[in-house]
Amino acid sequence: MLVTGFPADAFGTNCYVVAAGPGEQCLVVDPGIGVLDRLDEVLAQHRLHPAAVLLTHGHLDHAFSVAPVCGARGITAYVHPADREMLADPAKGLGVDLTALFGGRLSYTEPEDVAELTDGATLSLAGLEITVDHAPGHTGGSVLFRLPGAGSQWEADQVCLSGDVLFAGSIGRTDLPGGSTETMLASLRDKILPLADDTVVLPGHGPETTIGRERVANPYLRELTTAPGRGL
Repeated sequence: MLVTGFPADAFGTNCYVVAAGPGEQCLVVDPGIGVLDRLDEVLAQHRLHPAAVLLTHGHLDHAFSVAPVCGARGITAYVHPADREMLADPAKGLGVDLTALFGGRLSYTEPEDVAELTDGATLSLAGLEITVDHAPGHTGGSVLFRLPGAGSQWEADQVCLSGDVLFAGSIGRTDLPGGSTETMLASLRDKILPLADDTVVLPGHGPETTIGRERVANPYLRELTTAPGRGL
């Protein structure tokens, strides 16, 4: 399995490309702002052909390039229905300051073909099996994408693309429209903490990590495992 990624020009949002191997179809995860040229370079380097775009959530910094990536290749974009409205109107997911910064200056359209994600679904795409976990809190439609790690550069049992749910040492913010601290903590407890320690986490921003590392070092996960009534 081939997994590679690079940070977008804006906000350092990680765009990932996942494939069964070089020369195969691939999945593009979270194509943000200013990624098109770099994405084309990665695809050419590994001789990959996008089969679909997966979105961990609908925020502008993760989904800005979804329409051109999909439109140029006639492929489907996958997003949770709670975040779908952001694909057509990204201001719905932004705070006042970000709306003022971007709202009137960016041309934005929903892709022609959009499929909605459901909790617990297994997607069979590009020769891969991806499990979808609905993990709201950062946004109402935030999801995790999990796939077997065998054959990857990590040789872990599982790889988790966590979007803005979990970062190395932190978690996603909950103060934007659709966010909820209480809901985020429930997602961390119910969807993150049960994962095996050797699960490789590829977050929406920052470096990769593992569940075991975060279980020990991430203050938000530590609080959940030690607070009365909030453990597993």
